[in-house]
Amino acid sequence: MAAPDSSNGQRHRIGYAFPPKKEQSFIQPSLIRHADQNGIDLVPIDPSKALTQQGPFDCIIHKLYDDPWNQQLKDYSSLYPRTVILDPPESIARLHNRVSMLDVINAAFKAPRVEKVSVPKQVLVHDSAELQSSDLDLKFPMIAKPLLANGSAKSHQMSMVFGAEGLKKLETPILLQEFVNHGGVIFKAYVIGDYVECVKRRSLPNISEEQRTKLAGVVVPFSQISNSAEDEVNIEGIEMPPSEFVEELARGISLGLKLNFFNFDVIRDFNDKHSYFVIDINYFPGYAKLHNFEHLLTDFFLAILKKKKKQQHLSHNE
Repeated sequence: MAAPDSSNGQRHRIGYAFPPKKEQSFIQPSLIRHADQNGIDLVPIDPSKALTQQGPFDCIIHKLYDDPWNQQLKDYSSLYPRTVILDPPESIARLHNRVSMLDVINAAFKAPRVEKVSVPKQVLVHDSAELQSSDLDLKFPMIAKPLLANGSAKSHQMSMVFGAEGLKKLETPILLQEFVNHGGVIFKAYVIGDYVECVKRRSLPNISEEQRTKLAGVVVPFSQISNSAEDEVNIEGIEMPPSEFVEELARGISLGLKLNFFNFDVIRDFNDKHSYFVIDINYFPGYAKLHNFEHLLTDFFLAILKKKKKQQHLSHNE
């Protein structure tokens, strides 16, 4: 794809606002260099200063979640309505709640296919009294997940519960989700606009009924299970999901949530190779892990800038 008007000296400014750790991993010299060669200047935004005084930008990409930043974007957009904000804060906010984030899955996948996709059966428990109840209507083992999925350390503190005694040790509110045996492999699909790339990674091992009974009164943090399983699962020979299936699912999620930058985690039922479950969706994941991520991101920016220019041209001629 050609650089946008770089022949006549016109360049494009894309502002970025990330937490320090994300900025360090994402804004790498190779990305800055490749974007620069294609007529794009990646410009750091200081969220502690007025955004309206740091523009104008052709596009803003961000991974900041607090109310002051959202207000900054709103104030900026009222002054510069043609700047593309990626992605809208209200769309990102839907991923902060582990209940609402997966609501989109049932609506995302309409076309008839051999593959089936759903969400594992789950229940939101508001207080500890409900944990004593036998009315949860979930099978053990269960995964206990914090309700908030905002990228904080606490939001990643998940554990496995093997029996009713273990439930009593949990803090509420919490999301309980049935564990699906999936052969120790998880598929991670990375999405950048229309581009989708799926990779496989090690995951939690299958849990036998004997193990479940043995650990009935225990709550085990994910990290302990993952570490113990590290050498047990060989994923090299594991078949990937059909690419058309993953791409169709990605399009459905993207349209449903109005997001361009995200990844989603998919597992395949160990007992039914056509049955898949989406278990998580994350905003602006670690794209730097992808091969040629500099080209993928720059191509996406160029496509956004081209679309923006076309829309401005059409509105000017109306």
